[in-house]
Amino acid sequence: MSEKFNHDYNEESKRLVTLPIRCPVCGSNEFIQSYERGEITCANCGLVLDEKIIDLGPEWRAFTPEEKMKRSRVGAPLTRSTPDSLVTVIDWRGKDALGRDIDYRKRLEMLRLRKWQMRSKVQTSIERNLQQASIELERISSQLGLPKSVKDRAMEIYRKAVEQGLVRGRSIESVMAAAIYAACRELRIPRTLDEIAKYTKGGRKEVARCYRLLLREGTTKVPLANPIDFVPRIAEALKLSGTVVRRAILILQEARKKGITAGKDPAGLAAAAIYIASLLEGDIRTQKEVAQAAQVTEVTVRNRYKELAKELKIKIPLR
Repeated sequence: MSEKFNHDYNEESKRLVTLPIRCPVCGSNEFIQSYERGEITCANCGLVLDEKIIDLGPEWRAFTPEEKMKRSRVGAPLTRSTPDSLVTVIDWRGKDALGRDIDYRKRLEMLRLRKWQMRSKVQTSIERNLQQASIELERISSQLGLPKSVKDRAMEIYRKAVEQGLVRGRSIESVMAAAIYAACRELRIPRTLDEIAKYTKGGRKEVARCYRLLLREGTTKVPLANPIDFVPRIAEALKLSGTVVRRAILILQEARKKGITAGKDPAGLAAAAIYIASLLEGDIRTQKEVAQAAQVTEVTVRNRYKELAKELKIKIPLR
């Protein structure tokens, strides 16, 4: 690059630095680093050595020490799935940093400080509600093995429900389970309502009622469930080959074009397609095995399997 340094730089955005390299034109090792233009230029001849450099400093500006202290941030970044409060707590075990016992008077003082710290962290009813909801979110998510993106989206949906007053008079656990199911539907994570409701005390009926409430009040909008999303998960549980998975997906795509999938349970359709594909590819699994992997009944697999085979005119080989 041979562009000359002929720009008027802002004094606040440039600084003179000495780098362990030399300018290929004049041999100088002093350079001007400008984050405003994203350039490193030679301080002597003005040659541009690098463009589009990344500013590693803060994204805010401060003109006084008070502003700098106020705007600076420390600690882990806040996420939607965690309460907006510090996670550091005062220990109650009565030992110092070196593991030595603290005397009785100091221990009472630490217990009192711990009590007031816990009280000051949660002040309003909404904060208490969100804290309890975050505990339920972590519990259900760990049982289902959900990714962080689902947890963040579920907490965002729950926050909207709290702000609209939808949680009042309802179980926090059931509303959070409904939010998790809605987040899974939005992000196309194959989890059924029965799987999520299994880890709640209210049961499927209560979680389904809360889920319909979230949809009715406009808290979230979820797309229609796609049976294809359930195929890899069921196939992995059955240890099926990629050929069977590909054939099952083709069967479901053809069924969707003909309108057969409308109004049917996506998990049941995926299980039936996998069962047919396993028969066609010779990697046979029984209806009971497929039903257990998909967490549906054998009757559902049998009915969907017969419908798909009849409508798509699939010739099932005799076993």
